[in-house]
Amino acid sequence: MAEKFDAIVVGAGPSGNAAAYTLAKSGLKVLQLERGEYPGSKNVQGAILYADALERIIPDFREDAPLERHIIEQRMWVLDDASFIGSHYRSDDFNKPPHNRYTIIRAQFDKWFSQKAQEAGVLLICETTVTDLIMDGTQVIGVRTDRLGGSIYADVVILADGVNSMLARKAGFRPELNPGDVALAVKEIHFMPEETIASRFNVSGDAGVVIEMIGKITKGMMGTGFLYTNKESLTIGVGCMLSDFKKQKISPNRLLEEMKSHPSIRPLIEGGEMKEYAAHLIPEGGYKAIPRIYGEGWLIAGDSGMFVNAVHREGSNLAMTTGRIAAETVIELAAQGKACSTKNLAAYRAKLDQSFVMKDMKKYQNLPDILHRNPQFLTTYPELLNQAAHIMLKVDGVDKKSKEKQIRSNFAHRRSLFGLVGDAYKMWRAFE
Repeated sequence: MAEKFDAIVVGAGPSGNAAAYTLAKSGLKVLQLERGEYPGSKNVQGAILYADALERIIPDFREDAPLERHIIEQRMWVLDDASFIGSHYRSDDFNKPPHNRYTIIRAQFDKWFSQKAQEAGVLLICETTVTDLIMDGTQVIGVRTDRLGGSIYADVVILADGVNSMLARKAGFRPELNPGDVALAVKEIHFMPEETIASRFNVSGDAGVVIEMIGKITKGMMGTGFLYTNKESLTIGVGCMLSDFKKQKISPNRLLEEMKSHPSIRPLIEGGEMKEYAAHLIPEGGYKAIPRIYGEGWLIAGDSGMFVNAVHREGSNLAMTTGRIAAETVIELAAQGKACSTKNLAAYRAKLDQSFVMKDMKKYQNLPDILHRNPQFLTTYPELLNQAAHIMLKVDGVDKKSKEKQIRSNFAHRRSLFGLVGDAYKMWRAFE
């Protein structure tokens, strides 16, 4: 007879590890399946770790987690072709432990998180692809793998296998990916001495800086660029909607190369040795793109459920939180002796609705559609804002009142008064 588990978790990224660890810590018998050679083997890129989400799972994670730098400064840049206008927020409060955000290297972090799950009792099997869900009518009762005799059974299966979740699509739990709901991001890691990073970004010790960028670097496509400081490297990348890449017929690699040559970005990465490159899909369709996330014997967590707050560039915290809450739902049902039925697993969605996850995603639910339909926010306005700053800061004998008149004229000429009012209303509605 095939072995049966209390729960099977598919995937060993942040959401899968959060779910598996939480389940095992409660004493449940947990199997975790990962198709990579080891957890994190498919992730070379740097990323942001939000401490609060992990602290709720492993309170003492800072003792041995492979953290790069804690972030004390956030920069927001709006770029045209030759300049940027932006804002910085830097606080010494972020420099005091316990730190709130960290940069990490996913390959190292995922491996560490998985080890914690195994220490808690999770049975991890890598280099294993889950090919199908085993169904008894409408109920999921296990998984079928590519291994010999690969049918494994469980009371519940948690799908945490990424944005392109083949299992959920094959089972009809979610539709095929809409190119307008998914971004393709490309990242590079450039290695350089710690002292060079400290000097260029005005930091010391393990403090770090994050730069988020919008504007002309995405060629009118809906997307963002970013630069993160690690201990001995910089992670730089750009991501745009898959549908826009198809329309523009520009390769992601070329977009990244042109971004790296921007006069405001080039000096920050100069002299670095690029050793790692990665491309991956990110769910950015927002609240309206969230599929069914529970049913008879199954739950969906993390990127598989499209849980990414694209406005604030938050993903790992939503992944870990949804994985944890999925596990807690299963644990509560097991303690009560209840089956993992659709009715009972509805508690998972109810818990998420009360959490910051759904509240934040619902808040920005209209923004993806607005940006798709209004490319001027990523092209015209970056140009106008940078032009306005240049006009006001250039000392050339022209009085400031005349300069202000010129700036107003430039805005009205490019967008018209009606267009400006309409754009302001759209943005207000999107962020309301």
